[in-house]
Amino acid sequence: MQMKTGVEQSVYAVMLLNMLPERAVLHSEVISEQLRASPTYFQKLLRKLVAADIIKSVPGVKGGFKLNKDPEDIRVYDIYVAIEGQQSLYSPSGILDDMLELEKDDRCCVLEELMDEAEAAWKKVLKRETIASLSEDINSRRFTDNITDLKKWVEEKMVV
Repeated sequence: MQMKTGVEQSVYAVMLLNMLPERAVLHSEVISEQLRASPTYFQKLLRKLVAADIIKSVPGVKGGFKLNKDPEDIRVYDIYVAIEGQQSLYSPSGILDDMLELEKDDRCCVLEELMDEAEAAWKKVLKRETIASLSEDINSRRFTDNITDLKKWVEEKMVV
């Protein structure tokens, strides 16, 4: 399994929005530029995040995007589902059934339980982490100067 870059870009976009003061917003073009993402593609990601009530779109000349929830309430899994959807990562194709020439009532997939267990563990980890916990983790690391510079960039680019 390989997670698409849209999920990663979305997590970091939400983390940027978490740096904003309460009444401020960031334009989508500014965020996509910072993330080095295609503005057109990034607009699609933002629409998905808005539809999932994770972020809010503020219309108008001084419009942009901001968080719609507290960072403690935004789980990484919520962002993943907003971008990728709820579908399972594994879907049995019936290869074993065909190899064993099983009848419809006898069909099985020995990988299905294993994959379900792996997916449950993966989801548990993503549900455990929030935008607040990721932000705290980054702030507690050795990136103090870099975070300060990024926060200054956010202040320069935000619209109030």
